[in-house]
Amino acid sequence: MPITERNILTRLYAVAGCLFLFAVAVVVKLVSIQMVHGDKYKKLAMSRTEKMFTIAPNRGNLYSDDGSLLATSVSRYTIRFDAVTVKTEDFEAHIKPLSDSLASMLGKPASHYENLLRKAKVNKHRYKLVARNLDYSDYMRTKAFPLFEKGPNEGGLIVEQRTVREHPLGKIAERSVGYERVDDNGYFTRVGLEGAFGQYLRGSEGKRLKQKIAKGQWKPIGLDNIIEPKDGYDVISTININIQDIAHHALLGQLEKYKADHGSVIVMETKTGEVKAISNLGRTQEGKYYERLNYAVGESHEPGSTFKLMSLVAALEDKVIDTTTLVDTEKGRWRLYDRTVRDSKPGGYGKISVAKAFEVSSNTAFAKIIHYSYKERPSRFVDRLMNMNLHEPLGLPIKGEGKPVIRYPGDKGWSGISLAWMSHGYEVSLTPLQTLAFYNAIANDGEMIKPRLIKEVREWNKTIQKFNKEVINPSICTQETAAKVRQLLKNVVEKEHGTGHGLYSPNFSMAGKTGTCQKNYVSKDPDKLRYISTFAGYFPADNPKYSCIVVIHEPDKSVGYYGADVSGPVFKSIAQKIYATSPLIDELETLKPDDEHLEEAYESYYAKAQKKYQKVPNVKGMSGMDAVSLLENLGLQVEVKGNGKVRAQSVSQGTDLDKVDKIVLELS
Repeated sequence: MPITERNILTRLYAVAGCLFLFAVAVVVKLVSIQMVHGDKYKKLAMSRTEKMFTIAPNRGNLYSDDGSLLATSVSRYTIRFDAVTVKTEDFEAHIKPLSDSLASMLGKPASHYENLLRKAKVNKHRYKLVARNLDYSDYMRTKAFPLFEKGPNEGGLIVEQRTVREHPLGKIAERSVGYERVDDNGYFTRVGLEGAFGQYLRGSEGKRLKQKIAKGQWKPIGLDNIIEPKDGYDVISTININIQDIAHHALLGQLEKYKADHGSVIVMETKTGEVKAISNLGRTQEGKYYERLNYAVGESHEPGSTFKLMSLVAALEDKVIDTTTLVDTEKGRWRLYDRTVRDSKPGGYGKISVAKAFEVSSNTAFAKIIHYSYKERPSRFVDRLMNMNLHEPLGLPIKGEGKPVIRYPGDKGWSGISLAWMSHGYEVSLTPLQTLAFYNAIANDGEMIKPRLIKEVREWNKTIQKFNKEVINPSICTQETAAKVRQLLKNVVEKEHGTGHGLYSPNFSMAGKTGTCQKNYVSKDPDKLRYISTFAGYFPADNPKYSCIVVIHEPDKSVGYYGADVSGPVFKSIAQKIYATSPLIDELETLKPDDEHLEEAYESYYAKAQKKYQKVPNVKGMSGMDAVSLLENLGLQVEVKGNGKVRAQSVSQGTDLDKVDKIVLELS
């Protein structure tokens, strides 16, 4: 059929109509996008080109009581190599001097780094790992190496920075210092001092708006942050690094000697409740020991004979006995219903006074005293224990405090033998720190103080908050009762028949109570029977300054398991060394504030940190980590020997900084 002019026009009109309808559809869609979905798509576009970034704050430092660092945040750097961005002629010109520089700093042969970089170039690697975990001074050196000095685009240098938390004391008190971590869902894991005081240490995040530019990079928009980050406060703990070191090594040596499963030590200042040392060590499959769990705070267990002090105080307060009351130990065995209480001494002690029963730690004597004194009204005994706060946790800021167990008549597990078994530390449960708080109260004339781990919160040299003594119970017993049992605790060590007499020394005085508790005693298999060895007390005996508890779980029975043999020597070693380093006799209270030296340390560091240096400063007398922080910020590589404060520096004060690469600090 021939194509006419009319047919052509009809087709043109049809095409034009379709185009018109398409144009109308486009306009309608544009209007819809603009009017209806405009905000949605605008936000989507902005999210792909602009993004709010989080600025992490600097976490505050955790200090010991004298201003030495227990935990601090430091920057660590990872160096990677982008082999694609580097021109071949630049690569060949600098590969050998770059390899030599890396070898000099990192310790491996230059050939190792040359091969690594050449393979990366051949394989066109854009993210080849060169070195990780560099400190600030090594990072600054790396930036100046041949080729790397050209930067990321021409030199292929990729730098990743991360902030890590470091413990200058190393493994000592690692678990007690602890950590605070947050997962992707925002849930926190809090351990030790770091976790307990995280609200002060962590600070608050800042916000910064950035715009996406070429090659996937992000550029800040504007000069200021949307929200400025706020650095965390510094926390001054009560821990004394000297006493902590003493406690750690004394416990470690005894655990190794007796091949024990785990153990803990706490040293507390009697009058203030300040915890000066807290060490927890557990055994690995290889027989090594490390800070595995915070047993001192979290592990509630039957205390054994150390609980006889609580039973004695209750009976004296209720006036059902006196220290001169006689009791028959019945040849060391006393049967109650279908159970038998036994003394460790075969044949028992005959008829003895309550005072001697405590000093020799007679189970039969205490079982009979408490059973016969309270059997008609057992709630009276438990009420007395509860009046002394033994059924309540201490309410520590550290997470995971173990719950004490003091059963009441009628509770599940209560029976006709409960009074007798509770009297010498079974069917009850306490953590080491809860037990120590009671012994500390006896040393403190009956005033029970809450153990304290923090002294102060600071922002540089400004005090934000102070923490003072907190009293749990102003009088757990009369001063008369406290005086009587203090004499008996002294006799345990000083009298020849006392269970702790092997610890006696004429050179210094100490008072306390031994405890040997059976574990797995319900099992009829003697091979499964294990022991907990304890010594709790204070020193000096007549004017107590420190209280201390040592608990060692599951010592090798073939080596020994009695509290006097296993835990007692640790207590004595700690007391001796504290005596040696801090004489306790004829002391005069200072009229100056307790934190004078700490104030001076802060002011000294703060003043030095504000200066701009051209020469090496004098850091002698500064705490080790303060000195490291100051010198590394000046671009120096710092090597540290020892712990504590700076005794000597290898580069003398006044040396030009540009002539120094490394400085060695000797601490003591």
